[in-house]
Parts: sequence; C-alpha cells; structure tokens
Amino acid sequence: MGSSFPTGGFNAGSIDGIWQAMDQFRSRFEKQAGAGTRAGRGEVRTAVLALLAEQPMHGYQIIHEIEERSGGSWKPSAGSVYPTLQLLADEGLISAEESNGRKIYSLTDEGRAAVADADTSAPWDSTGSTAGHGHGALPKAGIELAQAAAQVGRTGTPEQITEAVTVLNDARRRLYSILAQD
Repeated sequence: MGSSFPTGGFNAGSIDGIWQAMDQFRSRFEKQAGAGTRAGRGEVRTAVLALLAEQPMHGYQIIHEIEERSGGSWKPSAGSVYPTLQLLADEGLISAEESNGRKIYSLTDEGRAAVADADTSAPWDSTGSTAGHGHGALPKAGIELAQAAAQVGRTGTPEQITEAVTVLNDARRRLYSILAQD
C-alpha cells in the first residue's frame, strides 16, 4: 500500500518515479563523462611532445589543446602536465622561456629529433572522438538516451510511456547481447 509504484495505469507519481530513475541514470553517466578518460602511461608525454612539435606553448595551452583535440574526452590535470614538462626539460627534450610571467615551452633540437624518430600518433587520434565512437561516446549516448526517456516520462501519454518502456527494455537486452558475443 505504501508503494510508490502504481497498481494500475500511469499517474503523476509514476511519471515522477520514471523521471527520478532517469535523472539518477543520467547523473551516473555525467559523473563518468565529466571525469574524462584516464590516459594511459606515457600518453601525457606523447601529447605534450606532439603539441610542442607544432608550436611553443605554455602549460595551460597544452591542457586546453589536449582537451579540445580529444573532443573533451580527455583533460589532463595540471598535476600530470607540469611534472611531465619538468621531466622533458630535465631530459633535454624541451626548454622553457619566461614570457609575460609565464613559461613558454618549446622543443629543443634533441626534442625535435625524438618526435621525428617516434613512431606513435598523438593520443587524441586514438580516442575515437572524431568518429563518435570510443569510451567517451558511450556515456554521452547514455545521457542523451536518459534525457529522451525523461522527456517521454514528463510529457508523454500513458501509451507513449508504455512504448518507451518497451524500447528501453529492448535496448537493455541488446546491450547485454553485445557483451555476450564472442
């Protein structure tokens, strides 16, 4: 009797319940999407070298460029970029020059040679963000699905809500079937 689920048909309480469920679903994906993907070991280094091969930059520009080029799926922290810059400077691959109160980093001759010898692509080329696929695309698609379902829950007729539930149940089964494939 104290159940928040309707015993028959749809009412305002059940629509609120659908909205709350979708909101929780969306917030879970937003937390994951907002966190960005964690870079693999050496990817910050590779990214910094790739960017500095194009032009000298300061640390914030490097962070911003990585985020832009990865389509927002990867934003390295200052706590990973600045130590990497220091390490590259210690290795003689980059140099820093003070300009307007900021350190501008650029490749040394040795750094340019290292980039030319490296047989790796920039990390953002492998994120799949340009193709709309990859780990960053899944949370975004989930958020968009949750938003559409919530909209149906708020404004749809009882028949539309029933149809939407059928679609979502089918989507859930199809997602699990992807994992079941060899």
